[in-house]
Amino acid sequence: MTTHNEFSRCVAQYDPHALPVPAAQAITREWAMPVTAVERVALRDALDRVLAADIVSPIDVPSHDNSAMDGYAFNGAALAAAAPAVELTVVGKALAGHPFPGRVEGAQCVRVMTGACIPQGCDRVVPQELVERSADSASIRFAADAVRAGANRRLAGEDLARGHTALRAGRVIRASDLGLLASLGIGEISVRRRLRVAFFSTGDELRSLGEPLDAGSVYDSNRYTLFAMLRRLNVDTLDLGVIRDEPAALAAALRSAAASADVVLTSGGVSVGEADFTRQMLQTFGDVAFWSLAMRPGHPLASASGSGGRPGLGLPALFFGLPGSPVAVMVTFYQIVREVLLLMSGATPQPLPVIQAASQCPIRKRPGRTEFQRGIATQNANGANGQWQVTPTGSQSSGVLSSMSEANCFIVLGHDEDDIAEGERVSIMLFHGLI
Repeated sequence: MTTHNEFSRCVAQYDPHALPVPAAQAITREWAMPVTAVERVALRDALDRVLAADIVSPIDVPSHDNSAMDGYAFNGAALAAAAPAVELTVVGKALAGHPFPGRVEGAQCVRVMTGACIPQGCDRVVPQELVERSADSASIRFAADAVRAGANRRLAGEDLARGHTALRAGRVIRASDLGLLASLGIGEISVRRRLRVAFFSTGDELRSLGEPLDAGSVYDSNRYTLFAMLRRLNVDTLDLGVIRDEPAALAAALRSAAASADVVLTSGGVSVGEADFTRQMLQTFGDVAFWSLAMRPGHPLASASGSGGRPGLGLPALFFGLPGSPVAVMVTFYQIVREVLLLMSGATPQPLPVIQAASQCPIRKRPGRTEFQRGIATQNANGANGQWQVTPTGSQSSGVLSSMSEANCFIVLGHDEDDIAEGERVSIMLFHGLI
């Protein structure tokens, strides 16, 4: 594990006034210490929780060899002397939950339904569509080469074998996982406690919903986007409202938030204006790793660890001072904060999928910063094999929140990239599953 001194050297090797995005991501990962508390929850309460321990299968799934389709089970030895067709006598029936009680011999077979136990003595199933039944259904006839050994038979433990790891610690439980756990007979699992995140907006110009708008004032939208993004990560949230641009009020809010949360998110007040006090306040609380990124939107972004300590060890919270512009809040959250929150929740984050698309128009880009432009991505008419194409959503101002609602992806333009020509391929990050 990286020590605090090593961490400080990591920060020092970059220009703190224009930290590259990958460097900021690496630095914040160093401070992302997972919560350690564990609790037991019932299966129906486990969706989107973070698994605290590996799940080892206590049984074979399926528990018995069973038929993969409706047909007739028999032993392939009956095919040895049969050419070009084989005729078998039907000696019984097996349904799911109702096995055939005897053993199948020689030129015998058993009528089986999907999911039924494979009778003793049988090694394959011929689909009912391939057989000719006698008038009284007492026998069947089919081509000798209709099925191979093991055909249409699901083996015991084929899905999961007893003693094998079914799910690993750090997994965020999905709907399919609930079904998998239920198939193992597991009704309760150990999960990490939910991460606690406090957030508030700063600015004398901000008004809460329901309040009248004075001259120069605007409704606070950032708390609502933050709430929604946090809700998607299934963390516990504490909304502290709007804090005025006063150092004493801001310090009190930060102190209160840090006392009750693992992470504190603020929006606004991290630039260099006369009323931007957030960065100054964060410096009084501990180490400020950075306060400016080579990134657009989201250039002003402060990250700090309370009291110079490492979060997750009983010390004050991890702080993120996000920009005040609505789009910049969302971009910095997804590109910097989201992974940290997942790590602190005990999850094993997966890289966000990035695909290639052809730009449908020229895109202006200045080297020396990473840009996340809003775009509309589509596939051409060739269906699933069609190529992706993308068009920016007009104005890329960080204050135009409607462009985020209109878009369905980020166009990711790397730190060293220059202007993009029409038709040139760019990286895109689809919103589906993210926003």
